[in-house]
Amino acid sequence: MVSVERRAAVKALLAHRGEGEARALVVSGLGSPTWDLHAAGDAAENFYLWGAMGGAAMVALGVAQAQPARRVIALTGDGEQLMALGALATIGAAKPANLSVVVLDNEHYAETGAQPSHTGRGVDMAEVARACGFAETAVARSLAEAEALGARLAEPANGPRLFVVKIGVEAPPRSLPPRDAPYLKTRFREALGFKPS
Repeated sequence: MVSVERRAAVKALLAHRGEGEARALVVSGLGSPTWDLHAAGDAAENFYLWGAMGGAAMVALGVAQAQPARRVIALTGDGEQLMALGALATIGAAKPANLSVVVLDNEHYAETGAQPSHTGRGVDMAEVARACGFAETAVARSLAEAEALGARLAEPANGPRLFVVKIGVEAPPRSLPPRDAPYLKTRFREALGFKPS
């Protein structure tokens, strides 16, 4: 499998994230996607899911529906998204043009012992998303392709998008964001302009 180093890929994907009220909101999934997002730069617009495996895409859908003027990115892994394939059908039916799902695909269940996942056995996540009604899908297998997808994430879309980035199985050192859920929720809400409750 041709792949990209995961931290370089995430940095490239977020290179055009924007600033201020135009800054994309990112919901990261359980484990490595959260550590990768934090390593790329902690921000109030990052919503880290420490648990809730399978929840990143659906939480991001809720954020996208509540904040239709903001770009929203779900950053998840292949194992997590495989656990929640139904989320792709729900997103495809809802058709949020401001939501992009990015699947970091190492073809393994990294959080449970690196067993091979179904994406390494022929399941094509981009084709699944296309069948669910996503407006755009793509697969990146090089850093240059990941950089191109990062630029596309900054462009307007006609519906939900799903981009797969084939990453290696290496496990870089963990970059741990805060684990305090109320704090993360409050700072994310404040980044959206809500006053502390």
